[in-house]
Amino acid sequence: MTPSYVSGCSDLPLLWRSIGDALRDTSARFPEREALIACHQGIRMTWAELDRAADALATGLLELGLTTGDRVGIWSPNRFEWVVTQFATARAGMILVNVNPAYRLGELEYALNKVGCKALVTAERLKTSDYLVMLRTLAPELESCAAGALDAPRLPSLRHVIVLGESEHRGCHRYADLAAGGGSEAAKRLADIEGTLQADDPINIQFTSGTTGSPKGATLSHFNILNNGLFTARTQRFSEHDRLCIPVPLYHCFGMVMGVLGCTAFGTTMVFPDEAFEPRSVLAAVADERCTALYGVPTMFIAELDHPEFADFDLSSLRAGVMAGAPCPIEVMKRVQRDMHMPEVTICYGMTETSPVSFQSAVDDPLEKRVSTVGRVHPHVQVKLIDSDGRVVPRGATGELCTRGYCVMHGYWDDAERTAEAIDRAGWMHTGDLAVMDEDSYVNIVGRVKDMIIRGGENIYPREIEEYLFRLDGIQDVAVFGVPDPKYGEQVAAWIRLKPGATLSEDAILAYCREQIAHYKVPRYIRFVDDFPMTVTGKLQKFLMREAMAEELGLDEQQTA
Repeated sequence: MTPSYVSGCSDLPLLWRSIGDALRDTSARFPEREALIACHQGIRMTWAELDRAADALATGLLELGLTTGDRVGIWSPNRFEWVVTQFATARAGMILVNVNPAYRLGELEYALNKVGCKALVTAERLKTSDYLVMLRTLAPELESCAAGALDAPRLPSLRHVIVLGESEHRGCHRYADLAAGGGSEAAKRLADIEGTLQADDPINIQFTSGTTGSPKGATLSHFNILNNGLFTARTQRFSEHDRLCIPVPLYHCFGMVMGVLGCTAFGTTMVFPDEAFEPRSVLAAVADERCTALYGVPTMFIAELDHPEFADFDLSSLRAGVMAGAPCPIEVMKRVQRDMHMPEVTICYGMTETSPVSFQSAVDDPLEKRVSTVGRVHPHVQVKLIDSDGRVVPRGATGELCTRGYCVMHGYWDDAERTAEAIDRAGWMHTGDLAVMDEDSYVNIVGRVKDMIIRGGENIYPREIEEYLFRLDGIQDVAVFGVPDPKYGEQVAAWIRLKPGATLSEDAILAYCREQIAHYKVPRYIRFVDDFPMTVTGKLQKFLMREAMAEELGLDEQQTA
């Protein structure tokens, strides 16, 4: 028996350095090459300019009285200031706390208080979300306090609110004033701090996206995310001549690690098409800036491919990129390679708690492997697949994927109990994902431990049914999940989003399924929907779908106990 265990090898050792040092090195190598383009803001920065901007903001933050180890939140869509703040806080040894741009009052209050944010960098608004109104609801004291002197009972740790833009707001600092830089004393303090930073220092807190409940603050170090960005970009063969379009959110690992830090490792230009995902702005940015690579989750690629103006944009400059963040439908992958001129597009798999990438396909992998697996293990990472008893399963068998190595987080901030549930005493991060490893060490993700449907004793993996349904002409997107059933324990339900103009019926879908899959896998319930409940990063929130269906059908979770 060959065990489902693999360890990634590499000719490149792991970097032992700070994120600030990495930026300084890239600035020295490529000072006049473009580092960052924010299309929606009309901003273009070279690596030397980005390095200077990070220094200036770091000294501005220090002059406020912030220091190493302080938590600084950022609540903003994709803007150039986000990237500058990322590097400035890292350079000063502050811990950047990524706040989801979609958060509302309760989520914002929870996040800021959970990690004790002392400062918050915030946009004024995003679409219909007025961030300053929400902040003043939580902290009405902003109306009367001086900037930097906030004392709000509901946000007891927060002292500084820093607002992006040119406008003045009561009780808040202007980002532009801090970005102008602190004085000579702050510059000296910054130099002293940089000399004390260690690669293992925590530098970033990212809240898990809440696909199964309340978020947890994954705590990541320079060492975690700098190396993960390096190897993700290296697998795509990035260089200073590449230009990466980044429509995924910066608050997530996909944007700030795989995007920003991956580009920093090789001097690759970062192109941000818009403050939030819009398919047309992505297509325009790729065409106008001659991007060679594009990132996105499957739903983003679907929206771009199906955009009515898709054919009007010249995407011939593309060659590579990443599709990740959720299971990648095989048919969508084929369309991306063919219609978006991305023959070297790669699939990545991972999770916030592993910095994030642990598996990635190679640009020259056989087509079959690139459309049906998540590739092979990343360098310097170990992976095993285990059964419910914790024993490693043989190749070809399904098991829970566990990850160990440099990429595993320090833990969940101030939550030892949940950390111990996720990371065992041997250092293995239990992902909750079900996977199969073949004899060549390629891995296929077949579902979630919690998503697996058990119908009358039969184990059913939703991903398998979803892949079959994706082949049916007229289906744009599909989600399969279990709902409680008093007789079988669970039944299969499918939510389906049709392509514009498609007229598939429930009977037609059921007839197709009966020809393709075993009877017990055929959906018992089918619903046509316009949208799915998702996280900002495109992950389906199947627990919400299950709850909605159970309520609609009058089914009680207790019936299955």
